[in-house]
Amino acid sequence: MKAALSTTANNFSLKSIYVDFREITKARLAISVVFSSVAGYLLGFDDSNPFSWNILIMLFIGGYCMVGASNAFNQIIEKDLDVLMDRTKNRPVPAGRMSVNTAFVIACLLTVVGLAILYSINPKTAMFGAISIFLYTSIYTPLKTKTPLSVFVGAFPGAIPFMLGWVAATNEFGIEAGTLFLIQFFWQFPHFWAIGWFLFDDYKKAGFFMLPTGKKDKSTATQIILYTIWLIVASLLPSLGYTGRLFITPYAAVAVFLLGIWMLVYAFKLYNSREAKAARTLMLVSVSYITLLQIIYIADKFLR
Repeated sequence: MKAALSTTANNFSLKSIYVDFREITKARLAISVVFSSVAGYLLGFDDSNPFSWNILIMLFIGGYCMVGASNAFNQIIEKDLDVLMDRTKNRPVPAGRMSVNTAFVIACLLTVVGLAILYSINPKTAMFGAISIFLYTSIYTPLKTKTPLSVFVGAFPGAIPFMLGWVAATNEFGIEAGTLFLIQFFWQFPHFWAIGWFLFDDYKKAGFFMLPTGKKDKSTATQIILYTIWLIVASLLPSLGYTGRLFITPYAAVAVFLLGIWMLVYAFKLYNSREAKAARTLMLVSVSYITLLQIIYIADKFLR
């Protein structure tokens, strides 16, 4: 009987550790971010920089560590604010399931391991990974309670993963990596402003300023539309022949354009209704947009 209870307790303990680790690193978000890096890598390799499973696996693990570390540091810094919001109050640190010291050790270990793995790919990949974690933790996070410009600052580390894969594949940062960065940079604005819109009341409890005007008004909705248009333009740049080895065919360009129009339609729906439901839908569409865009780019490279 005691052995059975002990086994149950151990299983429960291991499950709790796994769940808390998943939450402190925001596993679902981290995996989606790492997917962008993998997409960048698949776009970047060529005959002079051949495909390597070792590099791809190291990019995945190192990238997860870096994103997980950023999220862990973020939750340490915002622990007192997370308690105030419904969507974050059950996270490991604010809920009291994990101490700040434990979270800090996890964040530091993930940072060291992540940087070491990315450095083993090439120094530039590690450098951009380090820049990402610094901007996210030291600048974006503190600014969230002070100014709506935090979204602009946060767009920089948020845009790094897509181009990080290219840098990992080529050991170069040029027009190609810069274009991938630009695409994901513009994508951040409609995506996060949509989140800030439908979670406005929850964010308000913690004093977070996420919307550009601070209000759910037509001005904010207009900016969402404008940045969606800039996103469409940036996404079509590789079809014009000025972005080096990063190139998409006219067929892919049409698919990317239609994808952009799909997202723009939902941006206008938010403008017309200004309802939380429309903002949530736009957020989900934006996630689908960036994923499908990357799939189109990759498919176009391998099918042409």
